Amino acid sequence: MAQCGYCGTTILFGGVREGGAQYCNRKCHQNAYVLRVAQQVPADVLERQTEEVFRGNCPKCRGLGPIDVHKVHRVWSALLLTSWSSSQQVSCRSCGTKSQMGGILYSGLLGWWGFPWGLVMTPVQIARNIAGMCNRNSSAPSPELRKLVQVTLGLKMLQAQSQQTASGSPPVLGKS
Repeated sequence: MAQCGYCGTTILFGGVREGGAQYCNRKCHQNAYVLRVAQQVPADVLERQTEEVFRGNCPKCRGLGPIDVHKVHRVWSALLLTSWSSSQQVSCRSCGTKSQMGGILYSGLLGWWGFPWGLVMTPVQIARNIAGMCNRNSSAPSPELRKLVQVTLGLKMLQAQSQQTASGSPPVLGKS
């Protein structure tokens, strides 16, 4: 089994390949490209932006931070069809825990109804949500938050470069 070159998710079927790397979907493939561009962002700028997000207000409830990336895992099933997913949200711990509790409830009600994957993946996704709720260090930004901020900065760099190219002036790397 392969792992996504961007998010690290195990890829069972499909995915997107580029060179020697494999990605779980197009979004991860695009984010990996943006992350490569974002490697040009100076370390002090990345650190300052990450701390700003970490110490800021929650985008969901507007409460005080710390703000971090929280993963929510879900599964639903219907007879022979089972679908599971994991998503990330940037929020305070309270909002993250509420979303993870929602993922547990959703999976607990809708996950069991498929054979065989519903019976297998429901306890896995429930356990992943519980582990996410218990495993939080709020004293420093997580690597996931740093990566998300870096991708955001890389995207801003690409947008600035495309605007400069469209206006006819030569692109300047490393400026946003």
